[in-house]
Amino acid sequence: MKDAQDIHEIMDGIGRAAKAAAAELAFASAEAKQAALTGAADAVWAARATIIAENAKDLAFGAEKGLTGAMMDRLKLDEDRIRGIVDSLRAIAGQQDPVGEVMAEWDRPTGLHIRRVRTPLGVIGVIYESRPNVTADAGALCLKAGNAVILRGGSESFHSSRAIHACLLEGLRAAGLPEAAIQLVPTRDRAAVTEMLTMTSYIDVIVPRGGKGLVGLVQREARVPVFAHLEGIVHIFVDKDADPEKVMKVVLNAKTRRTGICGAAECLLIHRDIAETLGADLVRALVEKGVEVRGDETVQKMASVVPASEDDWGCEYLDSIIAAKIVDDVDGAIAHIRTYSSNHTDCVLTENAAVAQRFFERVDSAILMWNASTQFADGGEFGMGAEIGIATGKMHARGPVGAEQLTSFKYLVVGDGTTRA
Repeated sequence: MKDAQDIHEIMDGIGRAAKAAAAELAFASAEAKQAALTGAADAVWAARATIIAENAKDLAFGAEKGLTGAMMDRLKLDEDRIRGIVDSLRAIAGQQDPVGEVMAEWDRPTGLHIRRVRTPLGVIGVIYESRPNVTADAGALCLKAGNAVILRGGSESFHSSRAIHACLLEGLRAAGLPEAAIQLVPTRDRAAVTEMLTMTSYIDVIVPRGGKGLVGLVQREARVPVFAHLEGIVHIFVDKDADPEKVMKVVLNAKTRRTGICGAAECLLIHRDIAETLGADLVRALVEKGVEVRGDETVQKMASVVPASEDDWGCEYLDSIIAAKIVDDVDGAIAHIRTYSSNHTDCVLTENAAVAQRFFERVDSAILMWNASTQFADGGEFGMGAEIGIATGKMHARGPVGAEQLTSFKYLVVGDGTTRA
């Protein structure tokens, strides 16, 4: 482990290089950025065997640390998932470049012509856990938006992230862009995170992507502005007017497709009028799929269900576990969600448009869904190619954070010898 002075010097050097790169990226051409990302995609695919071999080291490290099965799934890379990384890089490369986009323009009676145009944020620090694909997604999105980025991946994904980062650098070199545009912190030492949170001279915004512990730490200690990406305590409310076939399809997909992602359902709220019919069938179906259901007193009568404790309401399991509760109606569901939600993603299943509208109006989460699996809470599924994460705050960016959300704006004001009276 390096001492504190070593870490400070390393991070200071990274910060200086990032700031210099950001100044150059601010006017880099769309073609150069696209070429860098396309080159990176080619490099990732060519290096897939190396990436998988490096990922095996991370999986061994994760197993030694005792990571859960869901967390190991988040960490694992195989050829199909590497193909997903390649596809994501190509999708981001093919998107319209947001930098320089005219957001609005108007003329003033004084003779001024004013334009509001998109500009890069500058230097972005991304602190994330486990999932090595974030290295590619975050690096690519920041570059697309003209930003330099400092990436600090989780200790579990150290080797995988380094292998993917090498491919991003290959793309930058081929396109003639500064390699410092995408930097990866070269140490597992947590002191590097502490340094990032106070690098106000270099970093313009921090994006934490991970569990409650990581995000809480960042929010408490950061002196740099933060885009909060809190945990996904995802609720699904099954209304009395829900379609049984849709309910079965959506809930089972939302919980079991991949339990370790932030869009996985964690709490099931069932209308009291269908508790003993559709609700009971649904709980039994979840149990049959290997899901541990932790239910209130009514739910416990339905199947082999574990009694829920107060801690189960508002818990992000990231595992084959779901909390389940009976509520009187949509207002009961809304009240529960307001108490325990992380404002990430919440869903209503109903054929009653008035109920759905009430849910949409009164639940204040970044993403709300009606009759759709919460596993769609993903920037790629929103047509953004990829996203750094789902922002649960309300300032600047909210919901999936793609390239467009990683920009700010400035005003360009043009006159003709115009003076103010």
